[in-house]
Amino acid sequence: MTNHNIKPTEGEMEILQVLWQKGNATVREVHEALNKKDSGYTTTLKLMQILHEKGMVERDTNQKTHIYKALVSRDKTEKQLVNKMIDNVFNGSAARLVMQALGNHSASADEIDEIKKYLDSLK
Repeated sequence: MTNHNIKPTEGEMEILQVLWQKGNATVREVHEALNKKDSGYTTTLKLMQILHEKGMVERDTNQKTHIYKALVSRDKTEKQLVNKMIDNVFNGSAARLVMQALGNHSASADEIDEIKKYLDSLK
């Protein structure tokens, strides 16, 4: 599978977040970082195998313990998921997404300043 159309599930996204933070990690390290009491080690292993099959992570099998690394970038994945959400949930309106996000979550003063600077740069 090519990475043109990244569609990770919620569980796969959690794993990708850990791999983006750590760089390389074993299944055990990812599972411990997730710290999920309702999910077993084998569930984490299976999701990581699926991510490998999808071409979203690579697996180094040169050692006894396999090492995983994300092949998709955080930025590209976030962009694709946001674009999908804008199209599917907000009927193509980025403004509605932003207003909904800012209406539901309080942004810090620094975040608001950063948003203002970004909007000014678009003019």
